[in-house]
Amino acid sequence: MVVDALFGVVLVAASFGSALAALLLVRIWDSRRAAQVAHVFGTEPDAGADVPVFLFEDDRLVNASDAGHALLRGAPAGQGQNPWAQLCAVLHRGFPDLSARLARLAQDGAMVIPSREDPALELRAEWRSGLARIELADTSRFEAGDMIDRLALRAMEDELAQLRSMLQAAPAPIWREDAEGSVIWANRAYLLLAAARETEAGVLTWPLPRLFHRMEHRQETDPADPAELVLPGGEAGPARHFELHAFRDADGMLMMAFPADRAARATAALKSFTQTLTKTFAHLPVGLAVFDQRRRLHLFNPALIDLTGIGPDQLAQRPTLEDFLDRLRLAKRIPEPRDYRTWREGIVRIEQAACSGTYEELWPLPSGQTYRVTGRPHPDGAIAFLFEDITAEISLSRRFRSEIETGQAVLDAMEDAVAVFSAGGVLVMANAAYGRLWGLSPDESPGEIGMSEALRSWLARSHPNPLWHRLRRYVTGGEPREICDTVVQMHDGRHLDCRLTPLAGGATLVRFRHARGPRLTAAHGDGPALAADKAASA
Repeated sequence: MVVDALFGVVLVAASFGSALAALLLVRIWDSRRAAQVAHVFGTEPDAGADVPVFLFEDDRLVNASDAGHALLRGAPAGQGQNPWAQLCAVLHRGFPDLSARLARLAQDGAMVIPSREDPALELRAEWRSGLARIELADTSRFEAGDMIDRLALRAMEDELAQLRSMLQAAPAPIWREDAEGSVIWANRAYLLLAAARETEAGVLTWPLPRLFHRMEHRQETDPADPAELVLPGGEAGPARHFELHAFRDADGMLMMAFPADRAARATAALKSFTQTLTKTFAHLPVGLAVFDQRRRLHLFNPALIDLTGIGPDQLAQRPTLEDFLDRLRLAKRIPEPRDYRTWREGIVRIEQAACSGTYEELWPLPSGQTYRVTGRPHPDGAIAFLFEDITAEISLSRRFRSEIETGQAVLDAMEDAVAVFSAGGVLVMANAAYGRLWGLSPDESPGEIGMSEALRSWLARSHPNPLWHRLRRYVTGGEPREICDTVVQMHDGRHLDCRLTPLAGGATLVRFRHARGPRLTAAHGDGPALAADKAASA
């Protein structure tokens, strides 16, 4: 136990000794650093007290004399907290290339830079122990304090001249108002505008006229939401539009009026264009619904009210796309889904397809109507839906289809083989008997077979006939368009009566009928084609 106690005492003593040694080392280092800085400033206790002296390590200020700190306090505003930038701003007129000259200080060791503006002022720089010592010396009869005041005053005068130049050159009217609303200062743009509008001879008098009278309360405006004011037109010129910014301070209000004529003209043009589109959409029979990027109804036309059955008061509430489709479902203006879950999933698919521009569907409604609904993307993430009632078109298409199917059924019921060729020599219609006779496959569409393919089929199943060689010219109008009859003999010995009949629009009807009994000539008419056939057979 005694040994343990002694060991603990030794450890405590060793720790205390280590801490004391570390404190002594830090104190010695601080004293050496302070001695180094004092050596850089000078050997005398008061050296550099009234003279601007600065110690910089790169661009970091290590120390400065009282006169140096006083000089930095006179730097122009806007230089931040960087002492090197503040010093360069103060000495810019006398030493414009100060940074470039001092970049070689570490190599040269010391330099003296005379002022370009004041011959009695010079800048002395020395490189000491890794620090740049900069001193401003005045060789004139003025005291050091006077030199500091001159430099600070000159810097402030430079800044004041720059501010005045910028404000006078600003194209926007800028002015100050006191607590009572009187204009106590204005720049050149304001004065020119006031002289052109508020005076008869173009000469201003004091107090300055107040152009913008609508700011009666003179409240500070939000920079993101300025007040919009209009100077009415008259003999002095057209109306002018401005965006007014107001900033309150202890002395009154600082006012800025930025011209907004272009923005006003663009707004007026956009409003006119929107009105024109609105009038156009109002007369369209197609329902239009535009949803913004948040999927809220942004624009609709009267036709949408008639097609959807949703009241204008409900549409004016800007429902979301989901609510809009829900109301369509309640109004039975949308195909009835099998279940509600499928309906919700369908809303997501509709939105996605509309964003990609691929949504286009036919909606058969329970009432018997049919809507064509198209979704298209719009700029800024918006989407537009077009609702079109195509019930009459669908009914007409169905009637035409029914008539075509009926006509085809009638042709298929005929025993004669019938084919119709267009003026271009394309098979446009054929019945079932023609397909059985000439080997027309059910998979082949009549619109895909031309005169050449039909002739090859006829020549493959029948004996040579002069009609086959003239048929192409007959169909395309190269020969007289008259009824022509002839007899075709098949390879199996059957004889067919063939008749060519011209139809309206340049079409040609070709009919093949089984001959009853042995016949070598046609039974009807002796046309030019028939005479040619007889001569060829003789």
